[in-house]
Amino acid sequence: MNKLVSAIAAVGVLAGCLTAMPSASAAPATPDFTPAPIVWGACESAKLRKAGAECGFLDVPLDHANPAGATVSLAVSQVRHTTAQSQGVMLVNPGGPGGSGLGLSVLGKSVPNGAGSSYDWIGFDPRGVGASKPALSCDPGYFKYDRPGYVPTTPQLEQTWLASSKGYAGACAKNGALLEHMKTTDVAQDMDSLRKALGRQQINYYGFSYGTYLGQVYATLHPDRVRRMVLDSNVDPRKVWYQANLGQDVAFDRNIKIYFDWIAKYDNVYHLGTSGDVVEDRWYAAQRDLAKNPAGGVIGPDEWTDIFLQAGYYRFGWEDMARAFAGWVHNSDWKTLKALYDDSSSPGDDNGFAVYNAVQCTDVQWPTNWNKWRADNWATYFRAPFETWGNAWYNAPCVSWPAKAGTPVNVDGTKVASALLIGEELDAATPFAGSVEVRKRFPNSSLIGEPGGATHADSLSGDACVDDQVADYLATGKLPPRKPGNGPDTTCAPLPDPVPAGAAESKSDDAMGNGKQPAELRQALLDSVTHR
Repeated sequence: MNKLVSAIAAVGVLAGCLTAMPSASAAPATPDFTPAPIVWGACESAKLRKAGAECGFLDVPLDHANPAGATVSLAVSQVRHTTAQSQGVMLVNPGGPGGSGLGLSVLGKSVPNGAGSSYDWIGFDPRGVGASKPALSCDPGYFKYDRPGYVPTTPQLEQTWLASSKGYAGACAKNGALLEHMKTTDVAQDMDSLRKALGRQQINYYGFSYGTYLGQVYATLHPDRVRRMVLDSNVDPRKVWYQANLGQDVAFDRNIKIYFDWIAKYDNVYHLGTSGDVVEDRWYAAQRDLAKNPAGGVIGPDEWTDIFLQAGYYRFGWEDMARAFAGWVHNSDWKTLKALYDDSSSPGDDNGFAVYNAVQCTDVQWPTNWNKWRADNWATYFRAPFETWGNAWYNAPCVSWPAKAGTPVNVDGTKVASALLIGEELDAATPFAGSVEVRKRFPNSSLIGEPGGATHADSLSGDACVDDQVADYLATGKLPPRKPGNGPDTTCAPLPDPVPAGAAESKSDDAMGNGKQPAELRQALLDSVTHR
């Protein structure tokens, strides 16, 4: 999937061992593993301590087929229920793959009507991620400033990026055996070990973006262990992962045009053009200029693309990016551009990127013939130039990944008792067709659709229509009635676009909220959202 350079936090992986089982509904035939209980203590994070969380580590087998062998250690946090009776544990994953979920044990406080308070909310960093040990890293300096242009307009540029991608993949081999055991199936088995360590027969689960695929896989392997699930912005299990990325390219191109139209709507604020086409032309003109003269010597055409990629994911941040765009065009302000790039890309830290590749390159075999990549990406680029080649190079380490690929599970939710699905119909990172497909495969699920919505993974963000239904489901287990056909079972209007300072707000904007997610969730999604 497409992952935002700035948000990448990676872990090393050795792909390979736990491949998908032929029976979609049967758990892998691996030896049983009984984890030691988690020893809870104070969290290092001040925010987690303030929220009343406790933290610890869980040791799990590096290879679940060999439970007596080497182990890895998962960082885990917990905010316990505050009601008289508990509804069990709620595991949370923000996506990625490669996103840190350790801080998301506080998410229950964002559920309306106190409906989250009856659960023990469990945040965790998956294997290789963040505070888990060991944490994956391949080449921390990979996302340096002013990199070669993404679009391979010359054979030399293409060869430069191919060599760089191959070099990154080769550098990942230093992670040793971990690289062989980074597949989604490995993480799903870790989740079941976490369930056991918590002393529970079942789990509840809340997953965003890639976290929905992790939930799909867990529910396929352990359907009887799932009580309730909320899956927001669903990965299409038919397109893991090469085709998913090509589809994202087209969707992100559509969404960046929506953003340019929004900037044009507020030309009295930004002075970048009175139509989306004019703003778009100005954006690409700035990109061409940066290829010749990088802003401040650090922000070239690649960094320019990476800065604005977030606009294709979310509404939050639109104003900051538009101000940076205007500041550069009108005043040559490169420092604001650099600050946005640094916030999103974390130069010097490749944990997210390393984990992203380690999981996706080994979940399934990617094409190893570069001629296919070249043909597919050029064909897509001519339709969708905004992100296609940046995304291609983000995934290109998979061409020569130094770990064996597995076979994805055949996602099957027929034995899962209950799931609430959510999707915005113009989501670029996880196109809405994925949520419709998951609804088909989970017959005991219901889907909330948001017509016209172009934001990714934004439940618990202040849209009362969506959030109240999540709260009702978590409180009672009751789903919206399932309708005949393949469409959503209920719909909600998406949150409105932001209104920049200096422009008049409408009453409808005030009525529906500001579209800002809780800070912890927003940062976790930024650190995990899929790009490239």
